[in-house]
Amino acid sequence: MNDVTMQDTPAQSHKDIEKTAHENNKLHKRLCRQVGQAIGDFNMIEDGDKVMVCLSGGKDSYALLDILITLRERAPINFDIVAVNLDQKQPNFPADILPAYLSKLGVPFHIENQDTYSIVKRVIPEGKTTCSLCSRLRRGILYRVATELGATKVALGHHRDDIMETFFLNMFFGGKLKSMPPKLQSDDGKQIVIRPLAYVKEADLTRYAEVKQFPIIPCDLCGSQENLQRKQIKGMLREWEKKFPGRVENIFSSLSTVAPSHLMDRALFGFADLKASGIADPNGDIAFDDDPCSTPSATVSSIIPLQLAD
Repeated sequence: MNDVTMQDTPAQSHKDIEKTAHENNKLHKRLCRQVGQAIGDFNMIEDGDKVMVCLSGGKDSYALLDILITLRERAPINFDIVAVNLDQKQPNFPADILPAYLSKLGVPFHIENQDTYSIVKRVIPEGKTTCSLCSRLRRGILYRVATELGATKVALGHHRDDIMETFFLNMFFGGKLKSMPPKLQSDDGKQIVIRPLAYVKEADLTRYAEVKQFPIIPCDLCGSQENLQRKQIKGMLREWEKKFPGRVENIFSSLSTVAPSHLMDRALFGFADLKASGIADPNGDIAFDDDPCSTPSATVSSIIPLQLAD
C-alpha cells in the first residue's frame, strides 16, 4: 500500500525506468529512516498512542501520513493513526479530495468544519497577511478535536527547513533564540505536539510528492499575501546552500548542540552564582582559543549575503 510508485512514459528506456525506480526507493528508505530516527531521538510515539495526523492537503502532511503508516507496519510497538483535516471554508476549497483520498487509503479520518475564513476576513484589514490569526484559530480547533478524538499525540508536518526558517525569523525579527521543537506541550497543556519530519529536507518532500502523486490542495486559496519575511529567510538559506555547501547542515546541527554557559540568558544559566571552583572544566571559557570555524577567512558579508528588511 505504501510502496513508492512512479509513472512510466513511452520515452523512458528500460534502463531509465530501473534507475528512476532505484532512486525513488532510496528516497522512500531515506525518509523512513529520518522520520524513524526523529521519533526515536525525541520519544515521539509510544506504545498505545493514538496519533492525530493533521492533514492540510499539502505535500508535507501527505508525506507525514504516508511515512507514519509505513513505520506503523514495521514498528515494534502498537499505535493508532487518525487523519484530521480542518475545512476552514476558504473559497474554492475542494472538500471532496481528502475524504476520497483517505477512504481509498483505508485510514480513519475526521473532517472538522469551522468557518474561520469569515472570522479572519472580518478581523484582518484588507491587504494584510492573515496567516498569523488563521494559524492561531486553526491550532485551537485542532487541540480541541484531539481531545474529543482521544488522541495522545498531535503530529504536524513541519520539516527541517521550517525549523531553520523559524529559528532565523525569531532571531532577526523577534530577538529570540527560538525555533520549532520536534516535541512540545501544547499551549493549553493538554496535548503533546510532535514533528516527525524534523530531520527531513523540504526538497526530498517535494520529490516524494511527485513520486507518490499526492492530490495536492494549494495553500493560497484564501488569497492572503505571502509571508515576505519567511520568503526572505528561505532565499537566504537557499543561497547559503548553493554558495557554501555544508553551512546549512552546520546550522541545523547547532540547534541540538547548545552551550547555555556560552550564551547570555540568565534564566538558562546561573551566571550570577558562578564562582571559580579550582577544578578544570572542559566546557570553560574558550573565547581566546583558535577560531573553531572551518572557514577562518569567512567575513560578515559572506555569512549574511542578503540584506534583510526590518
